[in-house]
Amino acid sequence: MDPTVPRQRRGHTRARLLVSAASAVLLAATSIAVAGTAHAEADRTVTSNTTGTHNGYFFSYWKDSGNVTMTLGAGGSYSVQWSNMNNMVVGKGWNPGSTHTVNYSGTFSPNGNGYLSLYGWTTNPLIEYYIVENFGSYNPSSGATRLGSVTTDGSTYDIYRTQRVNQPSIIGTATFYQYWSVRQSHRNSGTITVANHFNAWRNLGLNLGTFNYQILATEGYQSSGSSNVTVSEGSSPPTTQPTTPPPTTTPPTGGTSSCKVTNSVNAWNTGLTDNITIANTGSTAINGWQLKFNLASGQTITSGWSATYSPTSGAVTATNVSYNGSIPPGGSTTIGFQATHSGNNAAPTGFTLNGAACG
Repeated sequence: MDPTVPRQRRGHTRARLLVSAASAVLLAATSIAVAGTAHAEADRTVTSNTTGTHNGYFFSYWKDSGNVTMTLGAGGSYSVQWSNMNNMVVGKGWNPGSTHTVNYSGTFSPNGNGYLSLYGWTTNPLIEYYIVENFGSYNPSSGATRLGSVTTDGSTYDIYRTQRVNQPSIIGTATFYQYWSVRQSHRNSGTITVANHFNAWRNLGLNLGTFNYQILATEGYQSSGSSNVTVSEGSSPPTTQPTTPPPTTTPPTGGTSSCKVTNSVNAWNTGLTDNITIANTGSTAINGWQLKFNLASGQTITSGWSATYSPTSGAVTATNVSYNGSIPPGGSTTIGFQATHSGNNAAPTGFTLNGAACG
């Protein structure tokens, strides 16, 4: 707090007042400078698992083995060197996280497998999420089913979901989903409009819970390397209302047999996901479609993406949403859902598109 400057007594000359005022300004400025210096923390080196705060930012350091040295620097900066390790995740950011805009810059030099990403967790549901800006020798989406994409901040990000079974988490060993946005055009600095990713995930049925921590993370897996990163909070984009009415869905008219449907079912214990690809094999666009199918006995849809589903069991109708409402000739679109089951994890049957059978 700045020191209090005593009031001037009446009767002093104007020159004396000006000198006194100038002295007060100088004293206040000096006090602020000293206070700023006093609150700045010295660089700190971390080599074992811990979390905390440093220079106004939350930080997290985790490894399961190996040599990992993290140096916490001024503001939101940190550097890390790693080698002969199995898995590690370190970074600076916030606790809790949010939909704020994130700025970052620096270097990222993995020798092998590594990620540079905005990384965080939510609870209820327990979700581990990544917005991957760069990666090393391994694409983290390898083997995962692509659910969609979002174009923001100068690139397209592919969206995926994976599941971890009985793995370490912020609440201990648990089974949970991971949400991924993986940037097609790699970079080591820029702006991440976080809300655009969270909104795209929600539109695909990938819902987050209560925010826990969120960091601009360096992750390495059975590799070596280094990074030097500075992160800060940017201005959140303004909430805008559309200037024109949103597009409406054209009611389906007439039938078509120029289509093909394929399924990709991933089942576990009492649950499953099904990604359904609708391909247009005809010569004209398919607009305003409705896809009907029969869900296997004992299955109930709990969430879905890229379409609305009604009812949630038995004979189901999936109706297109605005961003995939037209399928051009030779094109395709993928929708999907998550469901519970009582032992029957078979794929749906009896597909019809706009009233006509679809092979």
